[in-house]
Amino acid sequence: MDYLKRMPGLVRKALQDFGMIKDGDCVAVGLSGGKDSMTMLSAMKQVQRYYPKKFNLKAIYIDLGYGNMDVSRLEAFCQKINVPLVVVPTNIGEITSLYVEKGDRPCSICANLRRGALNNAAEANGCNVVALAHTKDDVVETMLMCLFREGRISTFSPVTELTRTGITVIRPLIFADEVEIIAYMKACGYEAIKNSCPHDGFTERTEMRLLLENMAKQHPDIKNTIFGAIRRSKIDGWNPLV
Repeated sequence: MDYLKRMPGLVRKALQDFGMIKDGDCVAVGLSGGKDSMTMLSAMKQVQRYYPKKFNLKAIYIDLGYGNMDVSRLEAFCQKINVPLVVVPTNIGEITSLYVEKGDRPCSICANLRRGALNNAAEANGCNVVALAHTKDDVVETMLMCLFREGRISTFSPVTELTRTGITVIRPLIFADEVEIIAYMKACGYEAIKNSCPHDGFTERTEMRLLLENMAKQHPDIKNTIFGAIRRSKIDGWNPLV
């Protein structure tokens, strides 16, 4: 399979199916250096060349303040694909370390702080759209987390309007799964940059991923089956399939 063509095709499908882009939008792509965000930025740059609705791209990296991230590699990547990069310094690492000292996992508070910093940076840099690199795997895992933890069937939306800021959050990778992303990175010759978070490790999302892997031993297409059920539902802004 030609993943150099397939990945931009999946991104374009997401943009079209859910009306993620309007003419004249300026899209801030959250770039962490991981395979998902690098794939999203690269594929969106490819789509930008021929998509009927014209949009601009900017990459934004939220520096958590740990001091162990090789930002020069991000700069080289963005320069290679001709997308401007904005680096935003924060003290998020210092804040989340306080939770670790108390024996708590800081993942949720860190995610909220990063999203807030990204949205603020997008607004400050003239962007009205923020692109997050959530994948098909993330959609399914989040649904399972909501089901088991909260007793409800829900997941994040492909498009979210932040009425307070006027920013629209989009998720262009929702039709791509991890296997396809790894294949695309390999085909492009890209190498992901290691997560700079010192607290990275086993999380509730990891638990859901392992659960899906075990279920797939008996039901190989379980992830696509659940994803299809989400698409046919009316939860959280997902358009039913017709």
